Amino acid sequence: SVKEAVDCYTINAAYAGFQEDKVGSIEVDKIADMVVLSENIFEINPEEIKNVKVEMTIFDGEIVYKF
Repeated sequence: SVKEAVDCYTINAAYAGFQEDKVGSIEVDKIADMVVLSENIFEINPEEIKNVKVEMTIFDGEIVYKF
């Protein structure tokens, strides 16, 4: 599923690297690394995810890319 794929790249990857207390989910006191997408990938047909664009990238709480 899309949720399982996202979890593999986020919270599960953080857990595998013993970093789940710092990264992997959006929570208070965690490092803010994330992307803002043009579509909600949980609400569209999975076949359409390839057309979704990155609109913003936030790294360590700072905007490093904005479309």
